[in-house]
Amino acid sequence: MAKGKNAITQKQTQNRKGKKKVLITGSNGMLGSSLLGQLKKKYSIKGITIEDADITDINAITKVITKAKPDIVIHTAGYTKVDDCEGNSLLAYKVNAIGTRNVAVACQKIAASMVYISTDYVFDGTKNTPYIEFDAANPLSVYGKSKLAGEEFIRQILNRFYIIRTSWLYGKGGTNFVDTIINKAKTEKVLKVVEDQRGSPTYTNDLADKIGEIIKEEKYGIYHITNSGSCSWFDFAKKIIDIRNIGPIRLIPIKSSELNRPAKRPANSVLQNFMLELEGIPLLRSWEEAVREYVRWSRGDNRA
Repeated sequence: MAKGKNAITQKQTQNRKGKKKVLITGSNGMLGSSLLGQLKKKYSIKGITIEDADITDINAITKVITKAKPDIVIHTAGYTKVDDCEGNSLLAYKVNAIGTRNVAVACQKIAASMVYISTDYVFDGTKNTPYIEFDAANPLSVYGKSKLAGEEFIRQILNRFYIIRTSWLYGKGGTNFVDTIINKAKTEKVLKVVEDQRGSPTYTNDLADKIGEIIKEEKYGIYHITNSGSCSWFDFAKKIIDIRNIGPIRLIPIKSSELNRPAKRPANSVLQNFMLELEGIPLLRSWEEAVREYVRWSRGDNRA
């Protein structure tokens, strides 16, 4: 980490009273919504959306962040439509790279630390074992490349940051694989699901809780944070249908190539939460347990 950047004295830290102030970009998104809900008891939370400031406008986002004077900015806003990014690389880089740089510059101005939400798509998926934080990135898609560029800007500008790589997110308040499978299963008798991609489904509420935990510890760096365990998209779909007890449904496993998508996906998206292990921070619960809670919530069995 570069010396002298984003510096803050011990005295300044000690002079801060009460709850730490946290500002969340993209607070109307799936993860942003979870962060607002999960962190409000421990932190003073403010959420902003594109209606408040466009992150690609450095003057606008700097004005909003400097006025709010947060201790920590959690940057969840981004262009996440993976296939669309292939046909619109200019917008992908403008939002995911330049937008992230702009947020980092604003953080540097007020000596705030920054949390950046990155992705498993920074890896090419050719490794036979789970990826750790120290493995070399090699993204296959424009989306992955633009998110990696955002990571690099943060490392160049700040020295107090958390880069959080996660995978296969689902949660309340956004389009996700779990809801898609449930909705399709209600109207279709046959579903074709990819079997040659593996990853770790991750519940946004669990991810939000863990982010709240690590920012309290101030243990900066790059983290992989996912629910424990891994599966294929086919296995994931089967588990969702089993929990929801929808049927009869016939699931047919297919290869990624059969979908003919514009963006190439990594075959292995499994992220080992190695930094959590090194720091002695408890890992997230299993993906099976987490998805069971979410599916039951979506059905109205509980309000967790």
